[in-house]
Amino acid sequence: MSKHILIVDDSKTVRNLVAFIMKKEGFKVTTAEDGLDGLEKLYSSEGVDLIISDVNMPRMDGFTFIKTVREQDTYRNLPIVVLSTEGQEKDIQMGMSLGANLYMVKPAQPEKMVKNIKMLLG
Repeated sequence: MSKHILIVDDSKTVRNLVAFIMKKEGFKVTTAEDGLDGLEKLYSSEGVDLIISDVNMPRMDGFTFIKTVREQDTYRNLPIVVLSTEGQEKDIQMGMSLGANLYMVKPAQPEKMVKNIKMLLG
């Protein structure tokens, strides 16, 4: 059975691009347009194996989303990758301190993204 990835990004273009890359690698993909939508999809899903999340989003930003996910025992060890245009040290430190496993700055190279995700999924 293929691993399930949840992609959370307010940009439809980015969601579609990352989903295309992940599906091409054989992953099952669900997309969400912001943190609130992401939580809804996470809770209603049959099991997500990894989350890829943006930082700047309406309604609920990526940092709040990660913090909310990490506060729940069920998702404490779920791998989370931040994929954001925010590449300043303070943003990276914030993402990592809230529980992200990896912080990648857009535009990320597809090969590198896939390699890192496969590594996180074991």
